[in-house]
Amino acid sequence: MARVIIGMDPHKRSATVEIITSREKVAHCIAVAALRANGLRQVTVDDVRVGLRLLVDRRDGLGRARTEALSRLHHLLLELVPGGAKQFLSAPQARALLNTVRPRDLVGRTRRQLASELITEVAVIDKKIKAANQQLTELVASTGSTLQQLNGIGPSGAARLLGDIGDVGRFASRDHFASWNGTAPIDASSGDQHRHRLSRAGNRRINRVLHIMAIVQLRNDTEGRAYYRRKLAAGKSPMEAMRALKRRLSNVVYQQLVKDAERVRTGPGGQVGATLQSSAAGPIPTAGASEKPLPGPARTHSRTPLLAAS
Repeated sequence: MARVIIGMDPHKRSATVEIITSREKVAHCIAVAALRANGLRQVTVDDVRVGLRLLVDRRDGLGRARTEALSRLHHLLLELVPGGAKQFLSAPQARALLNTVRPRDLVGRTRRQLASELITEVAVIDKKIKAANQQLTELVASTGSTLQQLNGIGPSGAARLLGDIGDVGRFASRDHFASWNGTAPIDASSGDQHRHRLSRAGNRRINRVLHIMAIVQLRNDTEGRAYYRRKLAAGKSPMEAMRALKRRLSNVVYQQLVKDAERVRTGPGGQVGATLQSSAAGPIPTAGASEKPLPGPARTHSRTPLLAAS
């Protein structure tokens, strides 16, 4: 530290020394408090959850690569085929569509060659995604997690939840969990007008998993879709109804994680015991948004259709 402050103004140097001394005192006080406290959780590295995070990061990267390749393929097919191609296109479908065109000009032949290479690239990525999903499924199953029983949670989503959340005991309540993942609304009331707005804080990866879960439930006849429609009928906008659905699904995921943790911690006598270990898979949760639940009545448990496997 002395080398850092050499040559500085004496007044500034004394102020800097004072700040450093203050920080050292704070660190010393924290260390003493930690040594004397009882029941603190011992932070350990969970190899399974670290492995899940590495694999799901790889799986997400493959998904982004596939989306980019398909985007370029759609652009080429738009120039080769009248009307282009449909939005959701598989590699065999794209190959069959490309076989229907035989351009004679140089530009057309070049576009067809590039499109054929992209189709081959998509097919290779699809094989890697299939292998990654299988590996994630096996690793998630080895943890004893039942997250994939929830409608809209696949192997990638379950791996992301387990890898980023770690020990669900870090969260005091489902409201704390919702605040951490960014689904808890922020109070934006003014005067007699009571309203809430979207929170941009929280773990955006977990928020994305909940968003995908909500989209899947809206596409099927589930309790999630019924809840969304009830919100629309109550006068909520589609965006507000979606936020409410994601908040409710956050509760469902939290409840499932708690159930899994209780089952793992149950001893031979059937009693649930406390654990002193906390996974280091993620940082200590902080409340960046309101931890209050969404206004209005909410069930503490989900209905069966909401928890049904997709």
